[in-house]
Amino acid sequence: MSRVLKLGLVSHTYKGSKEDTIKATVKGIEKVAKDGASLVVLQELHQSEYFCQSEDVSKFDYANSYEEDIKFWANVAKENKIVLVTSLFEKRTAGLYHNTAVVFDSDGSIAGKYRKMHIPDDPNFYEKFYFTPGDLGYKAIDTSVGKLGVLVCWDQWYPEAARLMALNGAEILIYPTAIGWFDGDESDEKSRQLESWVAVQRGHSVANGLPVVAVNRVGFEKDESGVSDGIRFWGNSFVFGPQGEQMFRSDETEELTKIVEIDLDRCENIRRWWPFLRDRRIDSYSNLTKRFID
Repeated sequence: MSRVLKLGLVSHTYKGSKEDTIKATVKGIEKVAKDGASLVVLQELHQSEYFCQSEDVSKFDYANSYEEDIKFWANVAKENKIVLVTSLFEKRTAGLYHNTAVVFDSDGSIAGKYRKMHIPDDPNFYEKFYFTPGDLGYKAIDTSVGKLGVLVCWDQWYPEAARLMALNGAEILIYPTAIGWFDGDESDEKSRQLESWVAVQRGHSVANGLPVVAVNRVGFEKDESGVSDGIRFWGNSFVFGPQGEQMFRSDETEELTKIVEIDLDRCENIRRWWPFLRDRRIDSYSNLTKRFID
């Protein structure tokens, strides 16, 4: 008998306030849970606007509610009897903050968390100002639906992160995401950026024989600093199977409450047919820990 995982994807625009945005998130969670989802994945920093478009010390106040947020989402997971992948702004102490994915099990307990390791610093993505790089490593999180390899956004460009999660026993790779383009970019450049983003993660699925899930933000968010016009998040949330087959992909504007079924037993068979982990030459990879080979 196949072990089929019903995965729920929830993504939506920022609704203008934390309260209204959370209401939209909970409504989406309730819908996919009612439709049978046992695992639900949310977009990156889903409680607020994407505040990293500018460097503003007042935005650190968003993390003051971290402990309250934990309790809230734990209760949402418990009430809906789902494993829930959230993306929260964690305050460890004054001046020390993380972009943290907290995973709740279906009983409301914390199954584990992952602190974003790769932190970007680009126009409108000034995350190094806000987030300290993660220090929890690449550890798959054991839940009632399986072992989840949870990473966050910029991590998705790094095959090393995906591989290390696979080597730690992850059965699925999951990326809450906030990525988009600028309206002034040429259409060809927009297409190249988007398809590069999709392609690199599809490669993770093939190279590791694992399903890959990315849930991205949608909608336009103004740069309140006025330095730029803002970001139009490009949506295109997707699920790829263990051979890189596209199981689902949304469009550029679609808000999501989507169920995708993943056959975890088939994923294991793919690894038996394509034993990439068996044939790795681990004795020859020591230079991977170097910044550059001069």
